[in-house]
Amino acid sequence: NLDHSIIKIVNGFHSGRTEGSPITDFALSVLEKSGGDGKQPYFVYHSKSKYGKPVKSATIVIDGQNNEPIAMLCINLYLDSPIYSFLQNISAGSGTEYANENFTRNSDELIINALNEAKSRINADKTISLSLKNKAIINHLCIQGIFKLKSAIKIVADDLGISPNTVYLHIRAMKQEQNGAL
Repeated sequence: NLDHSIIKIVNGFHSGRTEGSPITDFALSVLEKSGGDGKQPYFVYHSKSKYGKPVKSATIVIDGQNNEPIAMLCINLYLDSPIYSFLQNISAGSGTEYANENFTRNSDELIINALNEAKSRINADKTISLSLKNKAIINHLCIQGIFKLKSAIKIVADDLGISPNTVYLHIRAMKQEQNGAL
């Protein structure tokens, strides 16, 4: 719905726009110029904010089936922000915590990497008894959302030397414990 196109906005106070605001005239022209058939999928440009301040913007058109645009991602850099503030926000400081993110080629590799990391972590924890190691590994993977991947149950079961039904049993038990704790 182009009349209420903003689904999510962060720091909208810069532009005066809010969720539910309509598409802009420039974004409409971007939609006309973008899309499939070799058309440009993104635009980088300078503009001015509602308050006349300089802005460097990037608009990326996200296509769905048949190269039809289904969404746009717009990123605006307000150039009148103090440089020290900008650099402080984008650079890693001494206290920066880095997320552990694995960039894999396919979902099976992602599952195996997560499984190996979970096994390493759980097996190093001497407070977890040997009989509960598999359950703890499965719980760890469940919390990570690994079992949302299609082949995760089979890969984990095969690696741990247990049946897929046992993996399902541990997942169900964990979910029941969580629901009981709520």
